[in-house]
Amino acid sequence: MLILAGAPIGRTGDATPRLREALGTADVIAAEDTRRLKRLAADLGVTVTGRIVSYYDANESRRAGELLEALVQGSTVVVITDAGMPGVSDPGYRLTRLAVEAGVPVTALPGPSAVTTALAVSGLASDRFCFEGFPPRKPGERARRLAALAAEERTMVFFEAPHRLHACLEAMAEAFGPDREAAVCRELTKTYEEVRRGALAELTEWAEGDVRGEITLVVAGRAPDDAPPDMAELVDEVARREASGVSRKHAIVDVAKSAGIPKRDLYDAVHGL
Repeated sequence: MLILAGAPIGRTGDATPRLREALGTADVIAAEDTRRLKRLAADLGVTVTGRIVSYYDANESRRAGELLEALVQGSTVVVITDAGMPGVSDPGYRLTRLAVEAGVPVTALPGPSAVTTALAVSGLASDRFCFEGFPPRKPGERARRLAALAAEERTMVFFEAPHRLHACLEAMAEAFGPDREAAVCRELTKTYEEVRRGALAELTEWAEGDVRGEITLVVAGRAPDDAPPDMAELVDEVARREASGVSRKHAIVDVAKSAGIPKRDLYDAVHGL
């Protein structure tokens, strides 16, 4: 059997009794970080008797075949990442897929999740939401991905690295509008847990400082009654401002900001017409 084990996202005390049992009885434990696994087992008072192997992004494809072979031969394999559920922006999907295709039973040990924890404390609507993982690192790709989500009505949850947080929030403010409500959840369940709530413009300004730790972003979806702006009217407004002496570039920036749309979309519309 393949067991996907949810690991604590901060406090060891959040570990479940079933996780303790699985770590102590598994034949093989595939860990994203073997040192962290050993430290977790020690903190939980668990003696690991099975074989421990590394299972992380760089070796996931190669290691998945080896682990599948162990599963087919009758071994119980536990997959555990540094925090949260394997397969959710972490290694685990490839092996799960192979196990399913090979007819190997797959189960999960539910545990803490940064996605649902952040959603719960954000204060934003949680009846419908979507998880978008890590936004692209490159500015152009990130802008295109966020622009594609501008009309999303569900609450959106993202992961982000602290050193890219400011740039990401800035891109979100441009794609979703500066007044879109959001929450930056930092170090969830840990000693220095912090949740910052506010408009994207406010959060962008705050994130210019030194922000550290694990980051989960929650962003409100577009309100259903927020009809998309009439692009033809916005193009006309740009033309009126140009006629009054404002440069086209500045007119596009100002009108797009007022309308809460990406300036790139308005730029394309202006030059397309």
